[in-house]
Amino acid sequence: MAGRIRTEDIATVKERTSIEDVVRDHVSLRPAGAQALGTKVEIKNLNSFVSVEGAIEAEALRQFELLEDGGSVVQATMGYDAARRRTSVQRLKENSDDYRYFPDPDLLPVSISDADIAAIRAGLPELPEQKKQRYVDELKLSDYNAELLTANRDTALYFEAAHAAAAEGADPALLANWIVGDLAGALNKAGFEIGDSPIAPAALAQLVARITDNTISGKIAKQVFDAMWQGEGSADDVIEARGLRQITDSGAIETLIDGVIAANPEQVEQFRAGKEKVLGFFVGQVMQQSRGKANPGQVNALLREKLKPE
Repeated sequence: MAGRIRTEDIATVKERTSIEDVVRDHVSLRPAGAQALGTKVEIKNLNSFVSVEGAIEAEALRQFELLEDGGSVVQATMGYDAARRRTSVQRLKENSDDYRYFPDPDLLPVSISDADIAAIRAGLPELPEQKKQRYVDELKLSDYNAELLTANRDTALYFEAAHAAAAEGADPALLANWIVGDLAGALNKAGFEIGDSPIAPAALAQLVARITDNTISGKIAKQVFDAMWQGEGSADDVIEARGLRQITDSGAIETLIDGVIAANPEQVEQFRAGKEKVLGFFVGQVMQQSRGKANPGQVNALLREKLKPE
């Protein structure tokens, strides 16, 4: 086939044939209405969508003219000349041997029994998907946190060690939050892997336990974490050295609340008139007076009780 492809040539091909297997760079033709598929020809090394379109049109026209002249299409790998807009044979492929689809006589048959499979399976460690499901089912972690913890083997090992050391009462879900949140953030900022963390699993478990038992609030825990990261000691050491133990004595909290209420009569009236958002103002004032040490839950409950209309 010589010369450029004309629009009327392609129109004739489309009218009188069905083009099959135009997927990636494969082309085959059959007469319109025929059931039997035509021989597939493969076109290699196409580097643009324009080349793909041109190659399909050129090969379709080549096959059309060949079939019209009474010839037959041979399975082959074709190349495409974009300048001349024509395809040409690079190599022929007549049967499966050309693709190396044949048995290797040097390979011995391998027979694996059900018992062999069972023994191998029994010897496998807990796989990531199994570990993730265990975290969700037994430890009540969220799917998201369980996925993050098991995406990396070292992270999963860190969590396992921290959870094993959490005999003091660290909540597993809260422990997971700290690992994928604050700890991951600090590691990323420092360019560390989790195995290089200056805070050991047991140390983080102790910090989370102090949140769980209300020794410190979640907000104060962030200060303790930063101090631990800088090497100031364990969570208990930092809490005692900095005097960060949370105030949980109801009498002490009530005294702080009474002082804040007395100093802000206008806000008291606003709250009693239905402006719920004013409660946040009072909570902030009490937390400021306590230097962040008052238990937030107790502060909220006692404030609501004391701010009820008389």
